[in-house]
Amino acid sequence: MSEKTISLQAPAKINLSLRVLGKRADGYHDIDTLMTRVPGLYDVITLTESKSFSFVCETPGVPTDDTNLVVKATKVFEKLSKKKCKATVTLEKNIPHGAGLGGGSSDAASTLLAWNQWHNDVLSHEKLLEAAALIGSDVPFFLGSSTARCTGRGEILTAVANIPKTPIVIFKPAFSVSTPDAYKRWQDAIALPGVNYDPIEFPWAALVNDLEKPVFGKFLFLAELKNWLNSRPEVRAAMMSGSGSSMFAILSDESHAEALIQTVRDRLDPEVWAWSGVLGG
Repeated sequence: MSEKTISLQAPAKINLSLRVLGKRADGYHDIDTLMTRVPGLYDVITLTESKSFSFVCETPGVPTDDTNLVVKATKVFEKLSKKKCKATVTLEKNIPHGAGLGGGSSDAASTLLAWNQWHNDVLSHEKLLEAAALIGSDVPFFLGSSTARCTGRGEILTAVANIPKTPIVIFKPAFSVSTPDAYKRWQDAIALPGVNYDPIEFPWAALVNDLEKPVFGKFLFLAELKNWLNSRPEVRAAMMSGSGSSMFAILSDESHAEALIQTVRDRLDPEVWAWSGVLGG
C-alpha cells in the first residue's frame, strides 16, 4: 500500500506598492500594499505519511526548529482543528530567504492548506484565514486571490483584478534585509540624493515603496541597482519588493530578460540571484 502524500506549490509575491501609514499600539505598522503572486517562482511543500510530525529542509541557512513558519503553521493548525498532524513535511526552497518575496509566509499558507486537505477540509476558509493571521501579516494573502490590496498590518484583504501580462526580472544580492529593522528605521529615514522614490504610474497601479528610504540608507547597493535598472531602455520601471533585498524590473518585452541578467552580473554583481518570468494575465 502506497504512502499518503500531498504536495503543494507555495508561490512568491512582490509588492507592486507599499505605503507605510504609521506605527500601531501592538508594535506593528499600518500599511496599504498591493501584492501579486509570482506564478512561476515557488517553493514546494510535501506531506508524507508518518507516525509523528517532523520537518525537513535541506537548504542551508533555513531553520528547521520552531522558528520556521512551517512548524508554526502546523502548531496553529493543530490548535484550531483539534487534529494531530502526523506526517513528514518537506520544504523544497526556490524562493530566496530575506528577499521581500514572501517565501516564508507562502510556505506557511501552503502548509495550512496541505494539512487541511490531509484532514478532509476540517477548517473553513474563514478559519484558515484566522490561522494565517496568527502566523504572520503576509500569510493571509496567499490564501486569497492572485492580486490583492492588503491593509491593517497586512491581514485585511481586498481582492482586485489581476494585472495584465507583465514581464519582469527579479534580482537579489547575496545579503538579506531584516523586515523588523526596515520598519524600525522607516520614520526617521532620509532620502538619498539622486534616487527617485516617487510613484511610477501604470494603468493598473502606481509603483511605490515607502521602505526604500530606510533600506537604501543602510544598503547603498540597492539604491545603485535601482538607478542603474531605471536607466536601461528595456526597463519600464524598477522597484524594491517589500522590505528587500530583492529588486524587480518591469521590462518592455520579455525577450530582454536574459541579456539584462547577464549585464547585471557583468557590471554590478557577478553573484546576484536572478529570475525572470511573467506576472498577471
